[in-house]
Amino acid sequence: MAQAPRRKPDAARRANRTIGLRTLLLLAVFGVAGFVLLFSKLYEWQITRHNELQQLAVRQQTLRTTVGASRGAIYDRNGRTLAISSTAENVCISPRQIKSDGQDQALIAQSLAAILGVSEEKIVSDMNVDTSYRVVKKRVEQEQADQVREFINENEITGIFFEPTTKRYYPFGSLASNVIGFTNEVGGAYGLEAVYDEQLSGESGMVVMAKDRDGTPMLYQYEQYFDAHDGCSLQTTIDTTVQYYLEKGLSELEARYGTGKGATGIVLDVKTSAILAMASLPNYDLNSPGTLYNDFLTWGMSEGEVTEKLSDLRYKQWRNKAINDTYEPGSTFKILTLSMGLEEGVISLNSTFDCTGVIEVEKEEIHCSNREGHGAQTLTEAAGNSCNPAFINIGLRIGNQKFVEYMNAFGLTEKTGIDTTGEASGFMNDEINYSKLALACYAFGQNFNVTPVALVAAQAACINGGYLRAPYIVEQVTDAEGSVTYQHDNTPLRQVISEETSATVRKILEYVVSDGTGKNGKVAGYRIGGKTGTADKVGGNVIVSFVCFAPADDPQVIMLLTLDEPSKYTGTYVSGGNMVAPVASSVMAELLPYLGIEPTYSAEELVGADVAVPNLVGESAAQAKSKLIEAGFGCRIIGDGDTVTDQTPVGGAIVPNNAEILLYCGEEKPDAPCVVPNVIGDSASVANQKLTNAGLIMSISGATNRSSATVHAISQSEEPGKEVTAGTVVRVQLSDSSVTD
Repeated sequence: MAQAPRRKPDAARRANRTIGLRTLLLLAVFGVAGFVLLFSKLYEWQITRHNELQQLAVRQQTLRTTVGASRGAIYDRNGRTLAISSTAENVCISPRQIKSDGQDQALIAQSLAAILGVSEEKIVSDMNVDTSYRVVKKRVEQEQADQVREFINENEITGIFFEPTTKRYYPFGSLASNVIGFTNEVGGAYGLEAVYDEQLSGESGMVVMAKDRDGTPMLYQYEQYFDAHDGCSLQTTIDTTVQYYLEKGLSELEARYGTGKGATGIVLDVKTSAILAMASLPNYDLNSPGTLYNDFLTWGMSEGEVTEKLSDLRYKQWRNKAINDTYEPGSTFKILTLSMGLEEGVISLNSTFDCTGVIEVEKEEIHCSNREGHGAQTLTEAAGNSCNPAFINIGLRIGNQKFVEYMNAFGLTEKTGIDTTGEASGFMNDEINYSKLALACYAFGQNFNVTPVALVAAQAACINGGYLRAPYIVEQVTDAEGSVTYQHDNTPLRQVISEETSATVRKILEYVVSDGTGKNGKVAGYRIGGKTGTADKVGGNVIVSFVCFAPADDPQVIMLLTLDEPSKYTGTYVSGGNMVAPVASSVMAELLPYLGIEPTYSAEELVGADVAVPNLVGESAAQAKSKLIEAGFGCRIIGDGDTVTDQTPVGGAIVPNNAEILLYCGEEKPDAPCVVPNVIGDSASVANQKLTNAGLIMSISGATNRSSATVHAISQSEEPGKEVTAGTVVRVQLSDSSVTD
């Protein structure tokens, strides 16, 4: 049998070498591929995802808690605190640690509930969650936090810890609430708190500590504290005293004539447009913004309806209607029509108008408040009478195009840019560009809408020399070190009318208060200018208003008050002149002296002006009587002695200088209280007699023509039936019911 041929040795070696090379090549390829994969993964972990994985590792090994920065304070223009943050603590638990350490859960739940006012069921529920962090109650005050610490120490409790934080306080409660606004869990929610949230908030800090695999803090192992940076503070233009006077006046206005629809008020610095006070009813307590504080909001609602509409009701009381809402201004807008006409030269102080009680424009009749007509009247008298036909005539002389230009120039068709939330824009319809009827209605303040804040800023421009400035609330912002980071720029936006025109407007508006529809807005000792307004609303209701400024020859402050849908059943003629002007008089009588604006009494006003009673105790009866008579006081001597042993009112009391002073000469002064009589509705003379007979002194404000048969008391500072000491001054507000507008 033949044998197979043998493979040559060289061929075998070559075959083995080929196999070896192939193997090495494969090993090299797989090695390189494996290295590339490993390298790419390592690159991803160590380079690409380094920060992410490092942070993940840190999060797994550490427990972080945020340290809230102290929110900046808000101050009024005199440095009084309107909003401030103080130190507080969040009380937290670690359910895992409580369980692992075998703590008495029932004891913890009962004790924390009693101290913190949190339901025991909630705490039990929190302790049954598989986590190392649960907040029991946020922003706990120091006293409660210390009670929790005492409980922890006495019972050797573990698993309860604290987070430092801050809590917001509003020292004045509801004062200026619609302006200041409030905070929520996120930050500023409304008002200045929201607009300046970034500046007020500051930068939060952090506490980082080690934790074990169960998430339980490992005390004393590792801990690092990163400081928080406190927020900036705001110095506002608000004056808390002026704000108080304004809110008190609006409350009186609402209580006397309101139906719960609300009232607004703004006090503006005429020279700068700084807001000294701004109020909107209903308001609320900033320390508890979710609580309803106005019964009118829920009037007629069942408990279920209130619960269902609770959110809407809260929004209503949070709204600042002075900037959030628009309205038809009515006759207070005639100030602007007057300014336009004078600036354009279509009218002057020598202009005359004839009012028959009605005027026809494009076949539509528009009536005057005086249906019989005012007859022939000068421009000043037409303004004093608030005569619609006269102002329609002025508007038609100005013309549509110019009228619209002035509306824009006065800033009434856009937002003012005031530094608070939710400002609305004014509204004009297209008809004003071509329709004479639309122009006629606009001329006396109807058929278009403005916000109260935009209107009062425009009115200020009419009396300050013609300069329109943006109204503002924050004067400056300062950081935690006290450095000013923002200062308001008071540069005027533009000059709308001339100094000469503005001076004429002031003169005419002073006449409106002295002899026209604004006579109930008089303030003894002060020259007041102003304008009344009664604007129609859809549905037959009205908005009544009054704008006034002082001193009329050199205005420092201007104030606009409005009342929405006043009651028709109070017995008072529904108008701005009868309802709002008397309240404005009361407010101005308080705020003008406070602002340092000195009164200048006329000879007539000096009789009854407030002065200090001299201290006459120890003087002879004859000398004391002579001093009182010389000062203008009345005098009655009680007793037969020669020396004054007591007096009513006491020396230093501020009373009208025509009041009767009682001098006790030897006879003991009675200490029985006097009962305040009801003088509302009485004439000035009858009211004075009632109060004098009761041993009290009457001081008057409002309409000063006390002898007129149409002047009656509409309010008194002391409630009827109240017991007061003898000689107490009762301020009586007088109003002339003959006013119509």
